[in-house]
Amino acid sequence: MIAALNRLVDLVEEHLTEEFDVGGLARAFGTTEYHLRRMFSSLAGMPLSEYVRRRRMTVAAAAVVQGADDLLSIAVRHGYGSTEAFGRAFRAVHGAGPGDVRRDGGPLRTQPRVRFRLTVEGSIPMDTRIVDRPAFRLVGHAARVPLIHRGVNPHIQHLVAALPQEEHARLKTLSDTDPAGLLQVSDDVDPDATEGTPLTYLHGVAVRLDTPAPDDLHTIDVPAGTWAVFHTAGPYPQTLQDTWAATATEWFPSNPWRLRPGPSIVAVRERADDFSTATCELWLPVEPA
Repeated sequence: MIAALNRLVDLVEEHLTEEFDVGGLARAFGTTEYHLRRMFSSLAGMPLSEYVRRRRMTVAAAAVVQGADDLLSIAVRHGYGSTEAFGRAFRAVHGAGPGDVRRDGGPLRTQPRVRFRLTVEGSIPMDTRIVDRPAFRLVGHAARVPLIHRGVNPHIQHLVAALPQEEHARLKTLSDTDPAGLLQVSDDVDPDATEGTPLTYLHGVAVRLDTPAPDDLHTIDVPAGTWAVFHTAGPYPQTLQDTWAATATEWFPSNPWRLRPGPSIVAVRERADDFSTATCELWLPVEPA
């Protein structure tokens, strides 16, 4: 995986002004575009699309400052059809338009070329088990919410807090298969895992496919497959989020598994009354790498 990510960085540089085949590279390394994009985002701290945009504008800035070509020529050379579109992208990265930078020599915000190296520190205990599950169904209350990487997601918090206590109890009675109990489900997540992009969040439970689902609940059908289940315990949600990050930095690079499309599921096993601490299981859909 580290080799695939570094080759991906090389591919970005070779095709900086044009589109390139991320899926073909993934297949050449025996992985999937979905997994490659998720690992890049987790390890680089930014989506692949954002990294490409920053690198493209870093190189374009040199041409702008040098002044040998007009701005339209630079825009077209870097994949933009107009100086307006180029100017918007340039300003988003550098905080100033290309005309201002040409006149003043800055400001410029350079995106260095990234390079991935595997360092397994073991700083986060990875208490993991691999589970094969038949197809099942998730039922509960769902909403589209923005992805937030750190801290409590207020949109999710509002959804759950709006449910009456008796509704939580009703959901618990419906649970009849693993993962057991009340679940926090994230589905339809952008492969780049870009902060702020929409996802489907479901507060509910898992049931067998032959279990009737009440008409007033949303459902997500989950196909049969393999899951990596990570046990976490500590301050909530920090420990859970740290473990999520450590799956990318430590577990996946060291184990013969990769992410496959599907929902990620958090099962809360125990928690403090104020939810300041919790014992959880993080279920991630995986397949052999």
